[in-house]
Amino acid sequence: MRIGSKGRGGAAVGATPVAALGAYIEERGLKHSRQRELIAQAFFESGGHVTVEQLVERCRRADPRVSVATVYRTMKLLAECGLASARQFGDGQTRYEPAAGRAHHDHLICTVCGDIVEFANDRIEALQESIARRHGFEVESHRLELYGRCARCRTARAEEARP
Repeated sequence: MRIGSKGRGGAAVGATPVAALGAYIEERGLKHSRQRELIAQAFFESGGHVTVEQLVERCRRADPRVSVATVYRTMKLLAECGLASARQFGDGQTRYEPAAGRAHHDHLICTVCGDIVEFANDRIEALQESIARRHGFEVESHRLELYGRCARCRTARAEEARP
């Protein structure tokens, strides 16, 4: 993944996310560390919707000294510079997904197993814009999250209900 334009925190044009984080850290006079780089790399390789606890587990395979606090601080930096988005999906945990270079999308969240499916639909986007215009509202941002049961969980529940 490469960043195609200057991000919210001043991320360099064309830089990799890890390099952009390094530039952001340097611009703010913060300490650059191998652990922060490891955490960022693990995050971008995860594919998104990852919790801090999941990142800690993944990072500790490479470096057992990675602390929970360091992961939290690194994810906060990634969100501040526009490389990650913090998301809440109703389960009490903050999940992070890559933000830079990704098109807008919405989410389907299974309330049983926690699976998260991303989707995009131009008709839904157009309808939201139309409704906003009709009410004289200028949309700055939005999130659409649909909660329910995925096909796998619905099937499992139906099988459990059979006599």
